[in-house]
Amino acid sequence: MISSPRLLAISDLHVRYPENREIVERLRPEHDGDWLLVAGDVGEFMADIEWALRLLSERFAKVVWVPGNHELWTPADDPVTLRGEARYRHIVELCRSLGVVTPEDAYPVWRGAGGPVTVAPLFIGYDYTFRPHGATTMAQALDRADDAGVMCTDEMLLHPDPYPSREAWCAARIVESERRLSGRDPALATVLVNHYPLVRDPTFVLRYPEFALWCGTERTAEWHLRFNAAVMVYGHLHIPRSTCYDGVPFEEVSLGYPREWGRRAGPPPRPRAVLPPETQAPPLKTAADE
Repeated sequence: MISSPRLLAISDLHVRYPENREIVERLRPEHDGDWLLVAGDVGEFMADIEWALRLLSERFAKVVWVPGNHELWTPADDPVTLRGEARYRHIVELCRSLGVVTPEDAYPVWRGAGGPVTVAPLFIGYDYTFRPHGATTMAQALDRADDAGVMCTDEMLLHPDPYPSREAWCAARIVESERRLSGRDPALATVLVNHYPLVRDPTFVLRYPEFALWCGTERTAEWHLRFNAAVMVYGHLHIPRSTCYDGVPFEEVSLGYPREWGRRAGPPPRPRAVLPPETQAPPLKTAADE
C-alpha cells in the first residue's frame, strides 16, 4: 500500500470485451482512501455498466462517473430499451444506488494531495463543430466523413430523445453545466472530468481526422481557464497521454479496445494518478480506432 491516497482516473473500459473485463476485475486501490474517476464508456449494455460500477464502488473510497457515448447507445439486444435522456437518467439512478457520483450530483471536494479541489463531473457531448478544414457546415463535414469511410456508430445507436438532435442535447448540457460550474466555490480550483476533451487540440493526432466531428464542441474551448482547472480528465480518443494547454494538464486516461492496448509495448493502461500527478507521462500514441 502507498502512504497517502490519490485521485485516480480511467476511461473507456469497454467491459463487453472479456480481456477488458478481466482487467477491471483486477483493479484495486493502492490506498484505502483512493478515489477513482471513470470518464465514460464503461460499456453499452446496462448489465455490464452495473457490474463494473458496482465492483469499482465496492473497492474505491469514492467513484465519480461521467457518461461516454457507448453508455448512451440503445443496442437492439439490450433488455433495457430506454433511449436518450431517459437512458442517461436511468444510469444516474443506478449510480446513486451504488453511491457513485454523477454529473447530476453535488460536486465532491478532493482534500488529499493536490487539494482541496472541486471535482466536477460533466456531461458535455458534441455538436459537430470539430470540422475538417474547408467544411463550413455540419452537412459538408458529415459528407466528408462519409466519403472517407468514417462514420461513428452514434449515428445509428445514440438517440437524443426528447431533443431533436444530438447537437441540441449538447447545447442543453452546456447551459446546465455552465450553471452548475458557475455556482461552485470560486476559491477552489477544479478537476474537470468529461468523456470528450474540452478543447479540439487532442484530436489533431487522430489517425482519421474526420472522426473529430464526434469528439467535442468548440463551445468549451476556454472552460479549463474559465473554471480554474487544475487538471482536465477525458477519454474517448483511445490515445492515452498527458498534454498541457494554457498551462493546464489534460489527461487522456482510456483503456480502449484489446486490439489497441494489446499491440502496445508494456502492460495495458492502468488508472492514472491525476492528483498528485504521475511523475512520468505515458508515451504518445497516434492510432485511434473507434
